[in-house]
Amino acid sequence: MARKETSENPGRLKQIALTYKMTKRVDPKVTLVVAGVGIVTFGVLLAIGFWIGHPIFLGILGFVLAFLAMAIIFGRRAERAAFGQMEGQPGAAAAVLENVGRGWSVTPAVAMNRSQDVIHRAVGKAGVVLVAEGNPNRLKGMLAAEKKKMARIVAEVPVHDVIVGSGEGQVEIKKLRTTLLKLPRVLPGAQVTVVNDRLRALGDLMSNMPIPKGPMPKGMRMPKGR
Repeated sequence: MARKETSENPGRLKQIALTYKMTKRVDPKVTLVVAGVGIVTFGVLLAIGFWIGHPIFLGILGFVLAFLAMAIIFGRRAERAAFGQMEGQPGAAAAVLENVGRGWSVTPAVAMNRSQDVIHRAVGKAGVVLVAEGNPNRLKGMLAAEKKKMARIVAEVPVHDVIVGSGEGQVEIKKLRTTLLKLPRVLPGAQVTVVNDRLRALGDLMSNMPIPKGPMPKGMRMPKGR
């Protein structure tokens, strides 16, 4: 066990270092902000400790809380930086959906055209959510076609649609996960499984095409005949 933990630590430290470098590149102020939060948190707790006559206890507590606050702030800014890099890239929504959390079954690229406008499908207790990314005008017709398909297969299940983007009526990539989690839960777990089984019987583009996971290469084209 000791050897396993020792071998895992360098990997974790390397991952943290890579995350910091990526965040620093996108958010140059991250070091100052995180350090400032830590110093202020520790300083406030230490000052309170001197004021009430327990500087050692409050100093230790301040150190722990400062570390926690720094970790939280760094995590948020790192997430924001990651979303900033992903925004606008084909397939970015699929990468976010894959990390929505437990209770959701995600099928990337259930529909796509030659312009790389794509629709992903997520199924959970909120029902079916069609997440589209690309040109909004072209996506409207694609979403309508997918909704008709859903109506034939799972007519009793709510079907939501989301277009990822920064325009009016669209959802920014950084808010996609929150948007899905805020949807009302109307299906029991057993029904979610039934819906998934029905939809999987339809097949999808991923089972017929070598589309890589995550953001798709910009040069990729749909094969003829689709």
